[in-house]
Amino acid sequence: MATLRRYFNAMPDKEDEAETVRAISAGVSFRGATLWVLVFAIFIASLGLNVNSTAVIIGAMLISPLMGPIIGMGLAVGINDFELLKRSVKNYIVATVISVITAMVYFLLTPLDEAQSELLARTAPTLYDVLIALCGGAAGIVALATKGKGNVLPGVAIATALMPPLCTAGFGLATGNVLYFLGAFYLFFINTVFIALATYVGVRMLRFGQRPSDGGRRQSELRRYMAMIVVVTMIPAAIMTYDIVRDTVLKANARRFVSEQLDNAGTRIVSYDVDDDSLALRVVAVGRELTDSAIAAAGRRLGDYKMGKYALRVIQGTESDSVMMLNDRLTTMRTTSENYSAMLREEAAKVADLQDRLNAYVRYDAVAPEVAREMGQLFPAVGAVSLSLSSQAAVDTAAVRRLPVAVVELKGRATLSPQERSRMGGWLKARIGVDTLLLVTTGGGR
Repeated sequence: MATLRRYFNAMPDKEDEAETVRAISAGVSFRGATLWVLVFAIFIASLGLNVNSTAVIIGAMLISPLMGPIIGMGLAVGINDFELLKRSVKNYIVATVISVITAMVYFLLTPLDEAQSELLARTAPTLYDVLIALCGGAAGIVALATKGKGNVLPGVAIATALMPPLCTAGFGLATGNVLYFLGAFYLFFINTVFIALATYVGVRMLRFGQRPSDGGRRQSELRRYMAMIVVVTMIPAAIMTYDIVRDTVLKANARRFVSEQLDNAGTRIVSYDVDDDSLALRVVAVGRELTDSAIAAAGRRLGDYKMGKYALRVIQGTESDSVMMLNDRLTTMRTTSENYSAMLREEAAKVADLQDRLNAYVRYDAVAPEVAREMGQLFPAVGAVSLSLSSQAAVDTAAVRRLPVAVVELKGRATLSPQERSRMGGWLKARIGVDTLLLVTTGGGR
């Protein structure tokens, strides 16, 4: 035991404590150049997620200054420095908000809005992410507090991956996908909590001196709150991890069952899947057909593979041919769906344009009776009114413009003075809601 203690004792390598606290405290603030570096790092990480480039994402994580306030929070609790804790929390919130907004702006502007695999990987955190953050935070504080730092900090920045979850959260806001936002932000919160927890534990194990406090009451409250946050943060991740492990084990058992019990000479298993809703293991087989007795015997052995509650359903013969033909048809439909979508969008645009043109003509048919009645009261000389949309072409150009035409038929020998004609034209333009109108009068004495 003494030999092990001598090998794992980090105290002889401990850096000057005051220098370590000063260095971590200096990395907490986000203003000026540090803030610009954060913004540029978010843009780089967003670009990497957008084009699915792992190298670009790693580069963004290396230049990101997000680790500073998180380690600062763990250190502040560990040494009982409440001023440093308040400053770390404030800068952490500022950096988080700016990061999410920056990523959201990028994904609102980019023409590439498809969720790539690198982005989707940040939407479903598990207990393994908790372990990564915990180990990464522990390695980070040990590196910061000891003399031989080496290349630990860049590795911690890559392993804990603080930038991509924030960028994915911004993507979720930009695309209106709440599940992406919640999943990614939960992953970022997991990293925050457990990096800070590992820092706190590391500070206590390295025996950092504590600042004086009011009888230790505030520190005990902080420790209680930290324990509550840790437990609450772990619960959803543990549930997700259980579901993933369960599905993985179930698929492995199904693969082993199919390989050992159904994949015989002359019979080839094309595909299989486990349906949890109907509690059935569906298998598609081609080649030599399995007999009903062989299928029944295999089904009775499902319990040996921890799948006793599932029923075996084998699709073979003409039934399997139909399934394969359906799969081929679905594949063909998927490959041509984009072309159909483009054609539908083009036809929809044409229909909308034709509808707009039709509405421009029809509106005058609808309003003509009302205009005629009102004009009969305002201008007693008017006998009838005709409204239409006309195409006007000049003789010296190829330009064509459409303008409304009002044909006013006067009663008997009635005439209009220039003032009345001008007043009639102005009233018609205001009544119809146009800037230009061609007024033609017929009948009467003109």
